[in-house]
Amino acid sequence: MADVDAKATAGKVAGLGVLLAACVSTLVVNANTSAVTILLPAISEDTGTPVSTLQWAVTGYMLVGAAVIVTSGALGDVFGRRKIFLGGLLLFVVSCVLIALSTSGGGVIAGRMIQGAAGSTILACGMSLLSVDSSGPAQMKAITLWGAASAAGGAAGPLVGGVLVGATGWQGLFWIDAVIAAACIPVTLFMVKESRDPNRSRSIDWAGTVLIAVILVPLVLALSEGGDWGWASAATLGCFVIAALGVVGFVLAEKRVSAPLVDLALFRNRVLVGSTIAILVVAGTINGLMYVLSLYFQDPAGFAYSALEAGLATLPAVAVMIAVTPLITPVAMKIGPRQAVVLGFLLSGIAFASLGFAKADWTYGYFVIPLVVMAIGLALANGPASSASTSSVEPAEVGQASGISNMARYVGGSLATAATATVYATAIANHKASGATDAEALAAGLSRASILMALMALGAVLLAVLLGRHRQGKVDAGVSAAAYSHTIPVQAGHTDG
Repeated sequence: MADVDAKATAGKVAGLGVLLAACVSTLVVNANTSAVTILLPAISEDTGTPVSTLQWAVTGYMLVGAAVIVTSGALGDVFGRRKIFLGGLLLFVVSCVLIALSTSGGGVIAGRMIQGAAGSTILACGMSLLSVDSSGPAQMKAITLWGAASAAGGAAGPLVGGVLVGATGWQGLFWIDAVIAAACIPVTLFMVKESRDPNRSRSIDWAGTVLIAVILVPLVLALSEGGDWGWASAATLGCFVIAALGVVGFVLAEKRVSAPLVDLALFRNRVLVGSTIAILVVAGTINGLMYVLSLYFQDPAGFAYSALEAGLATLPAVAVMIAVTPLITPVAMKIGPRQAVVLGFLLSGIAFASLGFAKADWTYGYFVIPLVVMAIGLALANGPASSASTSSVEPAEVGQASGISNMARYVGGSLATAATATVYATAIANHKASGATDAEALAAGLSRASILMALMALGAVLLAVLLGRHRQGKVDAGVSAAAYSHTIPVQAGHTDG
């Protein structure tokens, strides 16, 4: 009898097959995502495509992911999570092969957009499979493992990408990712049970999915090209108008469908809105910074690092963020989630602002402390915001709230990377036109891009007041670990003891 009670208390343990499939695929997807910015100079040299154009390999991936991540979860609930997860794996393999075989920048960008759909599907359905195959404390252990795999992939990506550029060419990353993803297919077929939600409406909000793309594509296009077109040009303003019309259409569509992509009523929740903005800014600033630094470190007028050296140079930020993540929840519980988010954005804003003083004669040593402080700050803001986004709503609304938060990560990454890339390139061009040396122009580009990110972080401090009245409950460490990259669609901190 005692054994039965102990098993009930421990909860249902996730099977080996679903652990392997979910964790390995998540590791590969995140490693792939974080490695691509390191590969851009090599891809540019090989294909003859300007890096400014290849920026779409990053932003395109994220904007497609934003449009697909919630829909893929809904498809899994209706048609079977294993079936949709397998579709994501197959699509990921196809996208890797397409990218590796591409001889043009257009092929790489198209492959990355397909990969955005595949990656978001793998993350959404893999997490769902893991959640339904376990329960109680055992579920939290499984989520902790999934979060560790997610974080390890994000940290290892730039290093692995850097090694492979020198050893096999930039294509090597995608061939290896294709092989690993393909290996997850038989594991999923033979070791993972199918599951679906019989109570969910079979309606899929295709209109909402399309309208998310209608909103984001012209926004990213305007942010990417506005510097060349002119911010008051017809083309730029037209993009903003199309995006605004897309927002109107999205709101109207979501009010009419039976199973909306986003429950608009949730936006009456100030805590959810505040945490979503915080999540968006965290994702946006770290993606923007890594994009700029990967180019600056490898530029001959910068540090002229190899891809591997550039990957190693970004390691302090990623490693510190992972290292401090388990400590964030106790700090947030002690000082309060709003205070933790405010402190986090203040620290990261100061770190970004310090990079705004970048000069052509700076050595790498000048970057280390700002990178470490930035990582601590963003981790401190991200953890409480991720937790608040789900713990501030009713249990029945957790799935919708986590979908909004996960979408915000992709939206923030795509928009901020586009804006940062434009500021970086425009500042470099303007300073060169004024007679600055290549090194001086490059430092000016980094400076202006860092100032933009500092303004984003400090602006988020003002918005953090939206988190004001939320009291954070006890959050399991598993949620904290997984929140490094994603918001977990489970209710945390409400287990029976």
